[in-house]
Amino acid sequence: MPNKLKVIESVPEKKSAEENKSGIFDPEGELVVDVYETDANFVVLAAIAGVMIKDMDISIEKEMMIIKGNRCDPHGHPDKKYFYQECYWGPFSRKIVLPENINIDEADAQMEKGLLTIKIPKTDGKGKVGISVS
Repeated sequence: MPNKLKVIESVPEKKSAEENKSGIFDPEGELVVDVYETDANFVVLAAIAGVMIKDMDISIEKEMMIIKGNRCDPHGHPDKKYFYQECYWGPFSRKIVLPENINIDEADAQMEKGLLTIKIPKTDGKGKVGISVS
């Protein structure tokens, strides 16, 4: 059964170096993806461990797919002192340019073992807005 996904927040605009240094804005992580095609599908694959599918938003605007979410720190203690901090916790997003020859009505998104896989069948015509998540 498809899940209805909610919007976490909008994709931020680029910030100037001065704004980033001042700490006015929180940084947002960029989701790392593999994008490829097969004979039948356009495929987006992303490793998103620690995120529930209900906490993600996958939308399509014009020729762009936008994936947004929030990875919550499972050990959010304000008094912890890191030796290393390499895991990204917080909001993330990614914009992906879509080809014209896809059928968006038949798009399918699945999350299994921390891997998000979005498959969009290829066609000869242009697709329409909409995406099914299971």
